[in-house]
Parts: sequence; C-alpha cells; structure tokens
Amino acid sequence: MNHNFQKDISGCGLVGIVNKDGKRISGSFICKSLCLMNDRGNGLGAGYAAYGIYPEFKDFYAFHIMYDELGAKADTEEYLKKNYRIEKKEPIPTAPVEGIAIHPLLWRYFVKPLPEKAEREAAGLPDDDFVVRTVMKINSEIDGAYVFSSGKNMGAFKGVGMPMEIARFFKLEEYEGYIWTGHTRFPTNTPGWWGGAHPFTLLDWSIVHNGEISSYGINKRYLEMYGYKLTLLTDTEVVAYLFDLMVRKHGLDTAAACTALAAPFWKNIDALPEDEKAAMTALRMVYGSALMNGPFSILFGHSKGLVGFNDRIKLRPLVAATKGKTVYMASEESSIREICPSPEKVWAPRAGEPVIVELETGKGQ
Repeated sequence: MNHNFQKDISGCGLVGIVNKDGKRISGSFICKSLCLMNDRGNGLGAGYAAYGIYPEFKDFYAFHIMYDELGAKADTEEYLKKNYRIEKKEPIPTAPVEGIAIHPLLWRYFVKPLPEKAEREAAGLPDDDFVVRTVMKINSEIDGAYVFSSGKNMGAFKGVGMPMEIARFFKLEEYEGYIWTGHTRFPTNTPGWWGGAHPFTLLDWSIVHNGEISSYGINKRYLEMYGYKLTLLTDTEVVAYLFDLMVRKHGLDTAAACTALAAPFWKNIDALPEDEKAAMTALRMVYGSALMNGPFSILFGHSKGLVGFNDRIKLRPLVAATKGKTVYMASEESSIREICPSPEKVWAPRAGEPVIVELETGKGQ
C-alpha cells in the first residue's frame, strides 16, 4: 500500500545560544549550527534573532519592516514621521543569493516615540505600549507592510529560504550578538511566506517554535481581549504576544509564565502539597485561556536571557548544553556539538520544565 503523508510531524529545527557574560559572537556560529538540521526544513522559511547587534542605537527601537510595494512604505513612513523621532532609516543590508530571486522591500528604522503627539497623550501610553500599538496598527491596517522586529538593540532576520541562504542574504556574519536564536521551518498548517518565517517578535521578545499550537483559536481570542491583533497566518504568533501580556503587562516572572503556558495536568496538580496545589490551581484558573495545547518546543529570547521549554508531554525534542558561561539549546544534540564539540553538560529537559538562562548582572543591553 502506498501512503502519501502530507505532514512531517517532527519537522522544524531550532537552536539558541546565550553568553551569560554578555560576550558578543558572530552570526556565523548560529548559522553553522542551524545548517546541520537542514533536513528539518524544506526551504519555505528560516530566520534568526540576535541581541546586542545595534550598540550605537541601543536607546532606540529598531523597526525591521517588510513592504510589498512602495505605496505601503510611503504610508508607513508617514505614520512614523507623525509619531516618532526617526534617528536613522535605511534599507536592511542584503547580498545577492542564488535561490532568493524575489523578496519584499526590507527597511530598518531607529526610532523613539514623540511624547507630545496627541495620539499617544490621549491614551496615556508608556513607550513600550505605544510601540506595541504601532506594530499592531501597521500590521493590521497598512496593506503590504509588516513590522517583523521592534525591540531595542536587537533584530530579527527572516524569509523564505534555507538557513544558509537567509544568513548569506542578510549578511549575518557581519553582526555580533550575545544571544542568538535560529529556526528552519517545515510548514504544516500555515503558508510559507516571508512574514510567516520564524522568529516572531514583539518589542524585545522573540520566539522560535517547532510544533503546532492546537489551542490557537482560544489563545487568539484571549489575546484580542487585550488589544493584540493577530494577522500573520501562523499559530506561533500567539506565543510572542502571550509572553508580552503575562511578563511585561501582568508582571509574572518567566518561570510562572512558562508554567501557565505548559501547565501540569489536573491530576498532577491534585497530587501536590496543599500550598503548591493552591498556587498552581490559581495560575491555571486565571490563565486557562493562555494554556497552549499541542506538540511544541520553543525558544523564547529577550534582552536579559533565553528560555527553552516544551509541551507538558514532550512531543517535540529539545536538548540543552553548557560550556563555561555559554548555554546552548537545540532540537538535536548534534547541532550543539557542531559548534561546541566538548560541552561540559548535556541534558534533555523534562516535559513542561523550562530551562531559564539569565545574563549576569550588568551584562547585555
């Protein structure tokens, strides 16, 4: 009997590197590691996120924006000029790469919100909230424009292609960062397009993901109650916004946010000591609509560290390793050993238990 399976249920590869001492390294390292997992992708999406790459503009939000046509660029820049001080704008540097013949217009802007603008004053918004509103507005209201990175001293670089093609196209070897994440995509339920490649970002949060968020519908509706607009045709978008909501807006620590997203089963909660049981029950009840179902492994980057975690029954692989002050996480151990042949420690995190790495005090951004 011939079988024609339409999904590769173990597809997608991810990798992350964090130097706890804030030491910056070239993007060539993350590319070398990710390219070992080419068989986890199919050329329909790859990308990278890096922290510490814009030290000369570290106090400005770095907007990376894709445009389908010049009209979208003109509309976006008109909005930015009215609401932001634009310190610098320029095309994102790229190089010709065989295999990437067609791509959007790619620009970057280093900006600060203008405090005196009426739109911001009327809402009483802090800078971060105003930037989130801007990203939502551009992505949902300006046809043909997409903000794919909006944090300080960090940036995302992604598109349709294999990992090496995307790295060469964006000239990643010319950037240095203290945290890097990378992703090669094997689309299953959502289209392969430039905006749909990973990472997904908001402010300094960045997400790369292997798997499927089967709870996307309820997660999406929950986020929309708080003003988030999901427009990118992929389930992974909810993860970045959930972290922003729970950590930045609601003040949860990273461990609590991960627990809410990959919460233990009720039977396991019932077996906990009474004080832990009460706390976990409250977390599950308050954030029931944020619980993510389905198979996943996720790397979550931010300006002060890197987090890796997977679903509560570990349906997707995740391996971690350490060497000195560097921590590595990836879908496969071989990908780590490609750039760190002799790690001091290697382990597979347990289901639903996050690996949380924080920078040393005063390091990084």
